[in-house]
Amino acid sequence: MTDKRKTVALWIFTLGVFMSALDNGIISAALTTINSSFDVTEIQGAWGITLYTLGMAITTPIVGKLADRYGRKKLFLVEISIFALGSLLVALSPSFIWFLAARVVQSIGGGGIFIIASSFVLTVYPKEKQGRLLGMLGAVNGIASVVGPNIGSLILNATNQWHWLFTINLPIAILLVIFGIKWIDETKNPETKPLDLLGSMLLSFAIFSLMFALTNLDGAHLLASLATPSVFLWLALSFLTFTLLVKLEKSNQTKDVDSILNYDLLANKQFLLTLLMGLLSGMLIAIFVYIPSYVEHHLGVPANQAGVWMSGIGLASIVGAGMGGMLVDKLGAVKTVVVASLLSSLGFFSLAFFSHSLGWFLACSSVTGLGFGMLMGAPLSVLASKAAGKEKGSALGMLSVSRQVGLTIAPIVYASLIQTGFNQLPSKLLQVSDTSAVQQILKNNTTENMLLALLKLPDASLRESLVTAFKEVAGQAYGHMFILSGGISVVILLAAFSLGKKQSTTR
Repeated sequence: MTDKRKTVALWIFTLGVFMSALDNGIISAALTTINSSFDVTEIQGAWGITLYTLGMAITTPIVGKLADRYGRKKLFLVEISIFALGSLLVALSPSFIWFLAARVVQSIGGGGIFIIASSFVLTVYPKEKQGRLLGMLGAVNGIASVVGPNIGSLILNATNQWHWLFTINLPIAILLVIFGIKWIDETKNPETKPLDLLGSMLLSFAIFSLMFALTNLDGAHLLASLATPSVFLWLALSFLTFTLLVKLEKSNQTKDVDSILNYDLLANKQFLLTLLMGLLSGMLIAIFVYIPSYVEHHLGVPANQAGVWMSGIGLASIVGAGMGGMLVDKLGAVKTVVVASLLSSLGFFSLAFFSHSLGWFLACSSVTGLGFGMLMGAPLSVLASKAAGKEKGSALGMLSVSRQVGLTIAPIVYASLIQTGFNQLPSKLLQVSDTSAVQQILKNNTTENMLLALLKLPDASLRESLVTAFKEVAGQAYGHMFILSGGISVVILLAAFSLGKKQSTTR
């Protein structure tokens, strides 16, 4: 493969990674609009995100193995085609059930794109270039979720229809297929072992069980809901299934099987810490889906313009990703994670307590984006690659899965926190005015519809008082989400310190 063909092929893969990750962020620009159009609650609406990330988490390692066996070019083109079909089905959704099913189809297509692109880098580029390029793919994967709301808002403002958010994928997918056929050379492993079908099924069921258990949690009565059969039984099933998976992969070491997970990596404590940080970073990605709703509900920006206010986070994330790559070269990956998590925790806690105006929001969110961008770029990919030795492909696949698991479980947790906070809304509004008009507004079953009804009240004085009360409740509801994300950033910081100590003692 010539240098020109390698470069063009890498850009095609990178655009594919950006497109598949973009759908996590672009949907946030219209999340409240979509929920309202299907007349579903915030928690029900979160399934549109959860099913997408769940499908990606399950398909990532499986498609990675299939690409190694049957060809990365072939599987990339198949994945892009399935993703385009899913996007078209989402855009044509006549009902919420159809919408959810279409998101699953999308996820099957989007799940393998990142791991195929990473495998391409590991296959055709020399070792001295792999770390930088893998970091670039990781940064694109994370940043796409942040800039998505900006793109979504532009499309929403231009069309006033959320369906167009997904049709934008179709021309991109067509171009990727055309250029992929022309410029990507086929690569695959020369020798392939039998597929680990049982391991793939166990991994899929373990992830699904965990997600289903967390979906059944009641944010208002968290401890009590943990004791309910619909939660603890599924958690137990997830734990049992994953335990069986680990034992299976251990036994596969002596067999002629292409294991879905590498047991040696699972037994590596440094690599497990990296996976933990990957999972937590995935949870941080998920919060950006809800920030446009925060801007609308707490800061009073119209729904079709809320995503535009993600510009500070988006630009800062791009700058942070570049800085993260430079810091890895100068300070090392662990110290870069420390700096990134410090900035991220500062930004999230600031959003929880200080962003009560659009100016303060831009400042706080920019700090958040800077730390987030550093974390999403090179450091975790470099840490995973170093811990893996010769098993870089498996390590990056597992890191990608851990991020997707975090992305899968986090939206339900965040949505529960937000809805729990909004449970205070009826009493707050009734304190302002216990009139029949307010009673009628409270009959709406979604937060978005309540806000729209409040904005339509003819009495200007009453409308202003009620909207102010709504914004106050919204600030508290979303504040809980930001506090949790700040805490997650602190845990990443502690994990980085622990990893640094382990590395120093093994030298």
